[in-house]
Amino acid sequence: MRRLLIGYDIGSSSVKATLLDADTGKVIAAEGRPKVEMPIDSPRPDWAEQDPMMWWKYVKETTKSILHAGGVKSGEVKGIGISYQMHGLVMVDKDQEVIRPSIIWCDSRAVATGNKAFEELGSDFCLSHLLNSPGNFTASKLKWVKDHEPGNYEKIHKVMLPGDFIAMKLTGEIFTSESGLSEGVFWDFKENQLSQDLLDHYGIDSDLLAMAIPSFAEGGKVNAAAAAALGIDEGVPVTYRAGDQPNNAFSLNVLEAGELATTAGTSGTVYGVSKAPVYDPQSRVNTFLHVNHLAGNPHYGVLLCVSGTGILNSWLKNMLGGESIGYESMNELAAEVPLGAEGLSFIPFGNGAERIMENKTIGAHLSGLNLLKHDKRHVLRAGQEGIVSALTFGFNIMKNMGLTLGTVKAGRANMFLSPLFREAFVNMNEVNLEFYDTDGSQGAARGAGVGAGIYASPKEAFRGLEKVASFEPDPKLVSAYKEVYEHWEASLAKVKG
Repeated sequence: MRRLLIGYDIGSSSVKATLLDADTGKVIAAEGRPKVEMPIDSPRPDWAEQDPMMWWKYVKETTKSILHAGGVKSGEVKGIGISYQMHGLVMVDKDQEVIRPSIIWCDSRAVATGNKAFEELGSDFCLSHLLNSPGNFTASKLKWVKDHEPGNYEKIHKVMLPGDFIAMKLTGEIFTSESGLSEGVFWDFKENQLSQDLLDHYGIDSDLLAMAIPSFAEGGKVNAAAAAALGIDEGVPVTYRAGDQPNNAFSLNVLEAGELATTAGTSGTVYGVSKAPVYDPQSRVNTFLHVNHLAGNPHYGVLLCVSGTGILNSWLKNMLGGESIGYESMNELAAEVPLGAEGLSFIPFGNGAERIMENKTIGAHLSGLNLLKHDKRHVLRAGQEGIVSALTFGFNIMKNMGLTLGTVKAGRANMFLSPLFREAFVNMNEVNLEFYDTDGSQGAARGAGVGAGIYASPKEAFRGLEKVASFEPDPKLVSAYKEVYEHWEASLAKVKG
């Protein structure tokens, strides 16, 4: 009998499921839904919400699809893993019913709440204990609900992250992970426990938080209702959960200090592993517990996030014709103009508050536009170079924190499919880039195998993971891209005033 694993990736754009053969490490079937991007509601400027039941709808649909495509028989599925969009706030009542739409990662409403807490608790406490400003993270979003929606707050039985919600729908049980608590900035790194000081400051009862279990651990079994809804066996254990960026790193076998992973989907990220609890004094990049963190063997994940990444590319696509133009055609057009887009710079921060800008809403800007020279090709190239420049800005912060940036791993997806984007990323940052045939849902499936005990260690989970390409800096281009970055940085300084 085959030993199969299911991995889910609960994104803000789509839900993807993968069926993995645990013994060969090969993908049996994969499915993403919906075929167009999931809607994000914005009732007010800089707000972003999604209905958690929409995620559950697509979990059910993708599960049925991969089980059918894989010809799965009863007893073959041995574990389920869940990756999810980080920092979202889901609230349920005592009947496990959703109280209000989830306030998701790119929602900026709690910026002022977190900034006030940073000032009142003091930077010394926040940076030494939380390794971050409370910022716009889940704890601050919960405080915002307490202050602005007291009726909803009074209904809360438990708060959770998006992946915890999907696990609850599968099992009827409510858990989270220590890594998840740290991503919500609920965790005291110095005391290695919940931050009672932050909870007291916000007036939040710790009983509202789910109990934490390790990332690789059983958090309940598929119950009868979920089994009927998904077409899966009752009793399959849910054995792994992690936020999308720690999970992306795990899916690329990035587990030890000095290793780095990157993504360029709706947001752009670089995630590096450290053995030391490092932090940026301005909290522009953020430190959380990595999936393999143990009290006696610490592993921390340092996350650089640029919110305005793929969403800028998607906006450009819609502006230039929507369905009538594909991303490949956009890449070809961008490559028709010289490196540097003839002096045009794109500041890509148009997706709410940006962490690397100290949680300020900078906005997106075109700088240096010449109406007699520049056309859509220049805008497309400046967009890609602007996104890479923003990531480079964050790279430099990580370097100042002591992280070594050498080889970066990525899945072959999203903006890294663009040759121009890869060229800019590799040469502007002077790093090697390795491509692997994997994604978040595959990583979640491998994590499920670790949690289920099929793999003795995380390292064993990567049989079947193949490096498909690698890219190195070109000395002839490094200096040219350095000039592009310096020009972009000068444009940013003008925008910031």
